[in-house]
Amino acid sequence: MALYSLKSNLQLATLKTLSLVSISVMSPQQSVQELFRATDCICFDVDSTVIQDEGIDELARFCGKGEEVKRLTAEAMGGNMTFQEALKKRLDIIRPNVNQIKEFLETFPIHLTPGITELVKMLHERGVDVYLVSGGFRSLIEPVAVKLGIPISNVYANRLKFFFNGEYAGFDENEPTSRSGGKGMVIRRLKEQHGYQRLIMIGDGATDAEASPPADAFIGFGGNVVREEVKKRSAWYITSFQELISYLAIQTK
Repeated sequence: MALYSLKSNLQLATLKTLSLVSISVMSPQQSVQELFRATDCICFDVDSTVIQDEGIDELARFCGKGEEVKRLTAEAMGGNMTFQEALKKRLDIIRPNVNQIKEFLETFPIHLTPGITELVKMLHERGVDVYLVSGGFRSLIEPVAVKLGIPISNVYANRLKFFFNGEYAGFDENEPTSRSGGKGMVIRRLKEQHGYQRLIMIGDGATDAEASPPADAFIGFGGNVVREEVKKRSAWYITSFQELISYLAIQTK
C-alpha cells in the first residue's frame, strides 16, 4: 500500500510539472498576444497601416510625380536604402508648395483601414494610450488623428519646411522620424517619459519592425500591402485589424 501511494504521488508530481511546463512555454506569437492583451501603449504606423494609402505616394501623384516616387517608396519600405535617403530623394522630386498641400488636404479623402476606428476606440476604453508614429508628414497625418480621436500631441511625424513665398524649402531633419531608427528613438522617449511597461509597435514596413526593441513587441500588418521581409520578422503577423478586435473581445468576456 505504501509503495502504491508513493508511486501515485510521483505520477501526480510529474503531471503537475508537465502542466507547468506546458503553460510556461509559449510560442513567439503567443508571447506577443499575451503582451497585446496587457499592453499599456500602442504605437501605430500610419501609411498602409492606419490608412490604406501611402500618403507621400498620393501627394506625389497629386503633384504629377507619382511613378517616380512610388518606386522609391517601395525600395525604402523594403529596407533597400536608408529612410532619410529615400525621404530626401522623394521630396526633391515632388517639391510640394503650401498651396498644393492645402489643395491636397481639401480634395483627397482619408481612407481609413477597415477596423481601425473600432480598434482605437476599444484600446482607449481599456485605458491604453495610442500614438501615431510615422515617417510621413505631420500636415497629412494630423487630420487622421482627429478622425480617430487621437490627441494631436500623440502624433510623431515629419515636418515640411517652406519659404515665405510658400515654396518648398526642405524638411526638418531634427525630427527623429526623418531618419532610419527614428521610430525606435520615439518609442524609447515615450517609455522614458511615461514609464510604459508593455509598448507595442504595429506597422507594415521595415522601419516599424526595426523599432522592436525598444518596443516590447512588434505586430506586422499586411492588410493593405504584404512585405515579405516584414512578414518574416513578425512573431505575430495579421492581415486585418479584426484579428486584434476579436482577440480583445475574447479577453474581455
